[in-house]
Amino acid sequence: MFKKYKKDLLLFRRLLAYLKPYKGIFYTGLFLTVLLAIIESTRPLLIVEMVNIFIESTDGSTGGIGLWLKSFVGQFSTDPESQLMIWVLLIFILLLFEALFQFIVAYLGAVLGQSVILDVREKLFKHIQSFRLKYFDKTPNGTVVTRLISDIEAISDIFTTGLISILGDLLKLVAIFCWMFYVNWQVTLLILIPIPLLIIATRIFAKAMKAAFEKERTQVNKLNTFVQEHISGMSIVQLFNKEKIEAEKFDELNKGHRNALLQAVWATSLFFPVVEILSSLSIAVLILWSMLQLNYSPELVNNLSGIIFGYILWVNMLYRPIRQMADRFNILQRGVVRADRVFAILDSEEVVDNQGERTYVDFNADVEFKNVWFAYNEEDWVLKGVDIYAPKQQSIALVGTTGAGKSTIINLLTRFYDFQKGEITIGGTSIKDISLNSLRRNIAIVLQDVFLFSDTLYNNITMGDTSITREMVIEASKKVGAHEFIMKLPGNYDYDVKERGGLLSVGQKQLVSFIRAYVYNPKILILDEATASLDSESEAMIQKATAELQKGRTSIVIAHRLSTIVNSSQILVISKGTVIEKGNHNELIQMNGQYKKLYDLNFV
Repeated sequence: MFKKYKKDLLLFRRLLAYLKPYKGIFYTGLFLTVLLAIIESTRPLLIVEMVNIFIESTDGSTGGIGLWLKSFVGQFSTDPESQLMIWVLLIFILLLFEALFQFIVAYLGAVLGQSVILDVREKLFKHIQSFRLKYFDKTPNGTVVTRLISDIEAISDIFTTGLISILGDLLKLVAIFCWMFYVNWQVTLLILIPIPLLIIATRIFAKAMKAAFEKERTQVNKLNTFVQEHISGMSIVQLFNKEKIEAEKFDELNKGHRNALLQAVWATSLFFPVVEILSSLSIAVLILWSMLQLNYSPELVNNLSGIIFGYILWVNMLYRPIRQMADRFNILQRGVVRADRVFAILDSEEVVDNQGERTYVDFNADVEFKNVWFAYNEEDWVLKGVDIYAPKQQSIALVGTTGAGKSTIINLLTRFYDFQKGEITIGGTSIKDISLNSLRRNIAIVLQDVFLFSDTLYNNITMGDTSITREMVIEASKKVGAHEFIMKLPGNYDYDVKERGGLLSVGQKQLVSFIRAYVYNPKILILDEATASLDSESEAMIQKATAELQKGRTSIVIAHRLSTIVNSSQILVISKGTVIEKGNHNELIQMNGQYKKLYDLNFV
């Protein structure tokens, strides 16, 4: 139990660290919260004096402060009616200040909360972008979206409606206790008799809410993951006529989410009536005391009405913050629970090791793999002692069956994954000594599965690089052979391709990816099954563009269609993570080995 509280405290302290850039806003809000607590708790004191002076016709019942207030008002007028108006005006002024301070505190809380989550979300997104692909392979997209959106929104509530409000409520309680003890400490002690019961109820409530929010956290994650996956894969669901089955699965997840929330609602619904009962019990104690005073101390009758009025107001003000603090505590609990998940990602060591300091390397040089070993999981080796030599400005090809390790080789060269043994060099320089930005800026990859963002064609080609002009994009499109189809689109290069380029055909998206590679003028070109999804006409166009793109560049081609790589200077056959054959097309045919079998399967 102690470890749990310690963990929550550490999480909360980490959250508070994000307040440092906004200390001015926080302390201003805190100062106004203190003033608000004093003003709100003082108002019943004025009402006590008004009742005693104008109804009971006494000198007041709150001692020195009451006499001072009466003397202060008496300086302006001796007429009872005028004095009453002054008292009313004082209360009205206090109410105006209350409203003003409440508005400012609420606004500052919102500014503080949104500023903090702006920083946290930016930091989290930048951190996620530095992760190895391995993280995204094993983590559902819906989980990542949940962390970036709903989890961080819950954290913002800590600062928007949680932290300052809780501090304000605590200060208000202290101020109320002080005034109550000042007026009559015996009555105050009697009224506070139910407080121990309230403390016990609050502890039980806190435990129940934490458990409920942890369950809700899990259900929200499952729901977001399911929705994200099924919207992305809706065509598969419809193709296999699985709408009813998937709807039933969603219904079960939705019910789980509802039940988790209902558990929190159940705890809240039980806690609030308890607070109301204890509040009524305090007032009952006050009434009982008043009745006893009427019987045993008649001389106090004149002061009794003011005390009763004041203490009823104070009791209501006392329990109202407690009720509100329950809500604030819910917000705090939810935020801490969600912060735990966000910090788990921020603390993750899934990032690619980017300690390379070399920013200038001659990328127009030989690429070499030397005895490279790689495994996704411990020593379940995918590549086993791979040796590859790609001479500068020449084209080599990798062929082999699915799962042989061809794409893994590409992922290691671009450092999407890091190998465990061996070395990969460009011009004799280890790729681990080269900065990631410099390495990836000089390597272009054209994949079979082209990803386009929901944006214009032009922005998808330039990827935000302002050094690439529209003229360069148009020239590259003409070289690739895509200019004609682009000019037929509404808006031409400003055509919005929507999510994942859904408004373009597979062949058109592939052409766009070639333009993207062309305008970046890479020194090393990688074609990963780039023509596998194209029809014969598109393939012929791509082959022509590929030949142009490969001029003067070191290129590595992965292909199932062996017709696309027969002119490569060297072809390597990969099988079960090792290079089993190498040579040009004619040499490999004469070997009568694995390449010959693959070639016969393609053309016989």
